[in-house]
Amino acid sequence: MLSPTTTTSAAAISTASYTTIPISGDDVISRSIQNVSDTVSRHRPWSEFIAAGVFDSPESLSAAGLRLQKNSKYFSINYAILISICAAFSILLTPISLIAYAAVFALWLVLVFFREDPMVAWGYHVSDRIVIGGLVLVSAMAIWFAGMVNYLLIGVAVGLLISAVHGALRNPDGLFLDEDDAVSDGLIGANSNSNLNSNPQRKDFWN
Repeated sequence: MLSPTTTTSAAAISTASYTTIPISGDDVISRSIQNVSDTVSRHRPWSEFIAAGVFDSPESLSAAGLRLQKNSKYFSINYAILISICAAFSILLTPISLIAYAAVFALWLVLVFFREDPMVAWGYHVSDRIVIGGLVLVSAMAIWFAGMVNYLLIGVAVGLLISAVHGALRNPDGLFLDEDDAVSDGLIGANSNSNLNSNPQRKDFWN
């Protein structure tokens, strides 16, 4: 039979879904906005995204797929920004629709995708199901009020198409997310990588 202490600890582990204690709703939103800002700021330089001399035709469809896979990891944030811009341009002539969809998109980012803390409103914890259900309802109302869904979907499709073409034509040689990618592509040896991991201060010696 489990002791009360063990039962309490197991219940706490099973119900905990966040790493921090509940904070005010304003602080939750502020931290989410900061997370969004930090993520966007980590995009790759646009000069690297469209650098001259790095575009060529892939040798085969499999090579194009491999390029697309590598570039989608390396330029993921750039592609997300590009798709968002294309979607915005598709409804630019209707400012009301643009504002409505931008507001709904921002709510999804802040309250769902980039939220790390439990949501609290007027001192009460708000479950994720309620938050998502409310956002689905708000999204449906925005679609009913603003319309222009077809144009918005066309804009997203154009952004995806541009991203796919860029990913297939952009030669990913020399683009590495981390040391493991460099090792897998043969840029550095596995022994060198292990030495760097075991001696993280070694790189400062050469500076």
